[in-house]
Amino acid sequence: MADTSHNDIVTAAILVIGDEILSGRTKDKNIGHIAEYLTAIGIDLREVRVVPDVEAEIVAAVNALRARYAHVFTTGGIGPTHDDITADAIAKAFGVAIAVDERAVAMLLERIPKADLNEARLRMARIPKGATLIANSVSKAPGFSIGNVHVMAGVPSIMHAMLDALAPTLATGKKMHARSLAAGVKEGDLAGAFAAVQARFPDVSMGSYPSYQEGAGFTTTLVLRSRDEARLVDAEAEVSAMLADVKARLAGA
Repeated sequence: MADTSHNDIVTAAILVIGDEILSGRTKDKNIGHIAEYLTAIGIDLREVRVVPDVEAEIVAAVNALRARYAHVFTTGGIGPTHDDITADAIAKAFGVAIAVDERAVAMLLERIPKADLNEARLRMARIPKGATLIANSVSKAPGFSIGNVHVMAGVPSIMHAMLDALAPTLATGKKMHARSLAAGVKEGDLAGAFAAVQARFPDVSMGSYPSYQEGAGFTTTLVLRSRDEARLVDAEAEVSAMLADVKARLAGA
């Protein structure tokens, strides 16, 4: 398992599980939300994988990711139907038993009458041995964490609730700060000068993102990122000066 002790950089991966994502029938709405959420609390998202509802593929992906990153967040496959196999696959990945968990049953009973707690719904209470539960304020069926793997629902509103409940328990690192500058010029006009600024600030991540707007043509947004806010301020000042020079050169051309 990856080391989750506190340090400046704490990493994570997302594993999206579901045939419906790969077929295009369902459009994923969770990756972006999780990425923004993790950035805000000091966790660096480094990888996203999507796998089908196939146990062997889920097991392989979970074991690969949990060995490499401090946290692994999975979405999808913990509902009441036969193709919801994520919990079983996670148990297999960790080599532990899985059974109906009375803590999870108690959560389900907060919303579902006992007479309606049939075999299908009880599937949502099957939890790998040794896991802690992730509360679900929307539909009550819990997610769970085992080791550094956090298993959440695929339905966005439920996943959001689970992530909110889970976040205070997570090991986090030093937050990344960011600045975004609207360049107002084409990417090719600033690339050389921008690279020169990057060379002077190797500790600040700098990215260039072109876009096209009807009627306005091509333009560029520059994004600077660093954990050291003072260095970020200095880099932003140099990039701003660089942009002013580029615009002046283009105006005089």
